[in-house]
Amino acid sequence: MFWLWYLLIGIVAGYIGSLVVKGSGSGLLLNMVVGMIGSVLGGMIFSLLGLKADNMLGSLITATVGAIVLLFIANLLSRKKSK
Repeated sequence: MFWLWYLLIGIVAGYIGSLVVKGSGSGLLLNMVVGMIGSVLGGMIFSLLGLKADNMLGSLITATVGAIVLLFIANLLSRKKSK
């Protein structure tokens, strides 16, 4: 049952991250992938800062921060590649 929550948190985090970075969502599947990778990235970032998410809201915040960082890095790399 927990995997379902992780998928839902990934979808929501990816969607919020897309809204912050791009201004629009990226579709259900891409939002989920970005959110899932973002949750791992956010977990590493928060771990380096000495922070830990203990509940669902903390997990959502961690995944959203990671998704924003991931999309920001992807945008930087795509701009360099197109020049």
